[in-house]
Amino acid sequence: MAQVFHPSSNVIAKLAIIGTVLGLPAIGAALMAINLSYGNSIYVPIEQPVQFSHKHHVGDAGLDCRFCHSTVDKGKFASVPPTETCMTCHSQVWSDSPELKPVFDSYKSGEPIEWKRVHDMPDFVYFNHAIHVDKGVSCVTCHGRVDKMPLTTKVHTMSMSWCLDCHRHPEKYIRPKDKVFDLDWEPSDMLDENGLPYTQAKLGAKLVKDYKIMPASQLTNCSICHH
Repeated sequence: MAQVFHPSSNVIAKLAIIGTVLGLPAIGAALMAINLSYGNSIYVPIEQPVQFSHKHHVGDAGLDCRFCHSTVDKGKFASVPPTETCMTCHSQVWSDSPELKPVFDSYKSGEPIEWKRVHDMPDFVYFNHAIHVDKGVSCVTCHGRVDKMPLTTKVHTMSMSWCLDCHRHPEKYIRPKDKVFDLDWEPSDMLDENGLPYTQAKLGAKLVKDYKIMPASQLTNCSICHH
């Protein structure tokens, strides 16, 4: 009986099996990497209806974050300020600026300005601003020095692995609650019981106890972020 398959078919079949065995984990790892780096376009300015400068409003004018993001310490969302908040100042300051025309048009029409999100967590992630603020996590930790940004950009990937690093080691990041909105604050601004400047490690460890922050075993439970 004539041979149906060419002799090289055995080699091809073996290579296909090996390739499948080795390829599936590689594909899985690649998909996991994509998942962990969800939306990691960092340092990329986003075109906005009005080129709002945090540097000018926060760094130069000294506005507190809560002046515009009024619910950041009370609810899940930081809140995008309504046009009325902008007009608190701009009804008097730069009231005829063509660059602010979208603001004036919004105020007259009642239609909100369609700001584009810079930090947009995926729908399968639960994030609550108020909980983090209440535990001493500063705006700087996630958003960087927005008071120095002419145009707001992401400075961290907001990936799952990045979030988990904080949940595993909160002492590396938390600060006194009354310093959460003080973007210039450094641990060394405070003195310990010996009159020496605090390090983040020492102060953070103290605050973890003072604020009764859950242990890493609980903070890294899937249900914390994925309800």
